[in-house]
Amino acid sequence: MSRPTTRNKNKRQRPEDSDESSSKILRKIHSTGEITQDDIHHLYLIWKPVCQGCRVNSKDSPNCFCGLIPPPNGARKSGLWQKMSDIVVALGPDPCKDLRSCPNSPAGLTNLGATCYANSIVQCLYMNTSFRSGVFSLEPDLLKQHPVLDQLAQLFAQLHASEMAFIDSAPFIKTLELDNGVQQDSHEFLTLFLSLLERSLSHSKVCKARTIVQDLFRGRVSHVTRCSMCGKDSEASSTMEDFYELELNIKGFNNLDESLEDYLSVEELHGENQYFCESCGKRVDATRCIKLRSLPTVLNFQLKRCVFLPKTTTKKKITSAFSFRRQLNMTRRLSDHSQSELIYDLSAILIHKGTAVDSGHYVAHIKDEFDGHWWEFDDEHVSKLGIHPFGEGPSTVKSEPIVQPACSEQLGSVVNGNPINIAPPSSPDISIGSCQEIFSSTDAYMLMYTHRHDKENSGKLGPRNFKDALPSHLSKEIEELNVSYVSACQEYKLKKDRLVQNIKEHREEVRLLLSEAPVNSLEERCFWISTDWLRQWADVVTPPTIDNTPIQCLHGRVPISKVGTMKRVSNKAWHQLLSKYGGGPELSSDDYCIDCLKDGAKTMVCIDNYRDRRASMKELAEAALAGTCLEGNLYYISKAWLLQWIRRKNIDTPCDADSGPTASLRCPHGELLPEQAVGAKRLLVPENLWLFLCESATAVKADDPLGCSPFPLDSETCTLCNKELTQVASLEDSLRAAKIKQRQNHEKLFQGKSIPLSPGSRYHLLPSSWLSKWRTYITSSGKNVSSSVEPDSLDDILDSLKCDKHSRLLERPLDLTCKRGVIVQRISATDGLTIITESDWKCFCEEWKVPEGKGIYAEIYYSCTANKLAGSCEEMPLLESQLDPSVDEVNGELESKEPIIKTNPEICEYCIGERESSELTRKLNYYDEDICVFLVHGKEAPRSVLEASGTISESDRRTSKRSRRTSGGNSINLKVSGSTSIYQLKMMIWESFGVVKENQTLHKGSREIEGESATLADMNIFPGDVLWVTDSEIHENRDIADELSKQKMDLQQAEEGFRGTLLTSNLLFQG
Repeated sequence: MSRPTTRNKNKRQRPEDSDESSSKILRKIHSTGEITQDDIHHLYLIWKPVCQGCRVNSKDSPNCFCGLIPPPNGARKSGLWQKMSDIVVALGPDPCKDLRSCPNSPAGLTNLGATCYANSIVQCLYMNTSFRSGVFSLEPDLLKQHPVLDQLAQLFAQLHASEMAFIDSAPFIKTLELDNGVQQDSHEFLTLFLSLLERSLSHSKVCKARTIVQDLFRGRVSHVTRCSMCGKDSEASSTMEDFYELELNIKGFNNLDESLEDYLSVEELHGENQYFCESCGKRVDATRCIKLRSLPTVLNFQLKRCVFLPKTTTKKKITSAFSFRRQLNMTRRLSDHSQSELIYDLSAILIHKGTAVDSGHYVAHIKDEFDGHWWEFDDEHVSKLGIHPFGEGPSTVKSEPIVQPACSEQLGSVVNGNPINIAPPSSPDISIGSCQEIFSSTDAYMLMYTHRHDKENSGKLGPRNFKDALPSHLSKEIEELNVSYVSACQEYKLKKDRLVQNIKEHREEVRLLLSEAPVNSLEERCFWISTDWLRQWADVVTPPTIDNTPIQCLHGRVPISKVGTMKRVSNKAWHQLLSKYGGGPELSSDDYCIDCLKDGAKTMVCIDNYRDRRASMKELAEAALAGTCLEGNLYYISKAWLLQWIRRKNIDTPCDADSGPTASLRCPHGELLPEQAVGAKRLLVPENLWLFLCESATAVKADDPLGCSPFPLDSETCTLCNKELTQVASLEDSLRAAKIKQRQNHEKLFQGKSIPLSPGSRYHLLPSSWLSKWRTYITSSGKNVSSSVEPDSLDDILDSLKCDKHSRLLERPLDLTCKRGVIVQRISATDGLTIITESDWKCFCEEWKVPEGKGIYAEIYYSCTANKLAGSCEEMPLLESQLDPSVDEVNGELESKEPIIKTNPEICEYCIGERESSELTRKLNYYDEDICVFLVHGKEAPRSVLEASGTISESDRRTSKRSRRTSGGNSINLKVSGSTSIYQLKMMIWESFGVVKENQTLHKGSREIEGESATLADMNIFPGDVLWVTDSEIHENRDIADELSKQKMDLQQAEEGFRGTLLTSNLLFQG
């Protein structure tokens, strides 16, 4: 059993047959004036069946409703049928997404641009429950007097009890007067911020809050200097100094224990550094060290990852791994060991991501004091890490936990796929038999340890949902914010639910109505509706009222011309739409416009008649072009116009292009233009073709009779135009003859051939640029003989060659060469003066009306000196009588002597020097021009690159803007100016090729370009020059963004740090 074919099931039918039958019906209506119901059904395409699944909404059928909605489970990019998630976006951001995932999870802080350093420190302070409770205990009157304390308390309250997942830090940053676009150092911010808090809190009446900074963060050290002879300490050794963090060197050290040992190590003072002992009364050897006198509750270690490189005078970040313990025993580090055991637990890690010192990103890993879990605070994003500071799974960028047991078992453990070798504990901070965890990071910037005893006994503030812990003035404000936020979430959810419900209902309505819209019989009552409105109704969330005015004619009915823009819907579907959306007008199946139908029939018959007539006239026009239709009365028309008329296709009525068949043949005097005139080519056409063309032209432009002026076969051409053309032709003939004569008189000079020169002979000099224009001028002797540009007057050119001040020459003759005893001059089309013979000069004087005595004379001599211009320097010329003409000596003696040119008048070196100097200055002051840079792989550049780099550039030479790959490397064109520095050029090369500027070695030809402060003009680098660069690969690669950030910081004077902010205002006032 064969399968039924379905290939043409949904294929759109070709309209040719329908158009032919429609044409017959319209002709019948035009001839008889009778219109039947069948005629209306056919012309309005009502007879077409209801379309089923053609996928596109057909304009050829008013019964096609396909394509108005997508297929089931389909979607569109916009409108009613796009994905629901995309439609909901119009409501704006969903505030529910900013809701905390868990009531007890910490909140984040917004980054205002470059405020991650402040966010990380604030989170570390907030997560310390003792410090948090101290801030919450401040009296309201004090908060009103100190805006920083007020904003800090409000920020802590929001972090503690707000329903939002992240808090806006803008009020706090603004109060501190920080620049949110400049990255700062987090350690410096913490130091200044604690100092500011300490001064502000000193005014508090709450004892616990007044000294909270000192109680938590302040320790004491002393710098002890001890005499090696008498063993006594200096008087200054007993002086105690406060510290809020210990700054530890990490360069050359692997872990925190080594850095602490270095910090507390003993320094020997001897030689020039000897110490003057008061007891001994002389300079003696001594030792110096730092001793820890007391330790704070929160012990901060600042890891000095920033080092200064004297060679490059830049700062560099140390990115080597650094290890630190989860637990730290500081008992033996104190100078007084009588205190109880001091065990510290790791509580926070401040991390600096990035390779540059002046840029990057700060995040904080902080341990929750309630459950012991670690959290990562990355501005707005807060994520749970688990029991390890760097997470349970794969580590973050360049940071990973290393679990190192100090007990004797499992010394060769593997963590995160990285094997490590574990040694038994040797540090005094660890007791044998205990287990320790050690973590390692390449980005850890600050470590915070909390004293275990103080942490266990501190007055803890409850979890976040324990709102009674907040003071009333803060809890009331937080409750109002939470109510407002929850209300916004509920309002958004209500809007979303309402929108989704409306969309679902409208989609269901569209599907239902489109299923009821088709009309199944010709006799059933129906209504016409605009396709544009129907498509809009089926595709927008909120449809407008019905608008059928676009498908109405002037008579208020439905014209046949609108069949492709309207649909035929059932009586039920129409009244459902009308009752819900209103509008109109109502156009039923009886509202056919008979008047428009008859007018359309008349128009169609006229179109068909015009097509038929034009087809027959086209045959006559083609015969006229072939010259085979020259019977009867004939008329001239433009040949070009007729060719264009024949080429046009599918013409139903006359158009603008049909006007003016003889416009180009009519002269300004109203008569027939001579055929030799430009654009006056014509041909003869029969009278019936002429009448048709004239009729068409008049129908288009009835007010332009001149464009259709008749010119019968016996028309005479305009005598005035004939006379003018004859005179022009005579002048052109004379000009053509004069040019031919000049070419004959100056045959070698015209051909650009070198002239053999003889010593002692007299020659003349002319500018090479003028000769080049003269050659171009006399070469054009064809039809464009009169259109060629005549060179400037030779008399004026000769005057311009002499300076006004000294009456000497402002140009130099071109160089001479001597090969095999023959002297010739170098050829150039633009530069210098060219030697011509005496006969050429006399002919030029006659042809260009120049006095013979006005010429510039030149003589050739041999000289043993290097100077070639005898007119501008002193030399010892060799006269012709001194030359030995024998063939044997020519190749020997003459090759050792150089030919020189002596001019009259002489060359003015002074004026030429001034002009060249000003031209060089102008050339160096270029702007936004191209130079080409090759990246060469290897130490030596290819020969092609060396030759291109050593060639003198042309400033107007066009170069490609694309990067090109060659056999020796890559090349690119860069936009530069004369004021561009070598440093800026290297930055462009860094951005283009990825070669750091310290590794770039720049060359122009064989010359190396050194330094970075000089400009391109200083180094004689001009537009179009070719440079080449090599990569030394000495310095390590880094991101160009770091260098750009450094530039920005330099421009903003970043060394001032927090100067101008509230953090330093009190210090400046006190100073």
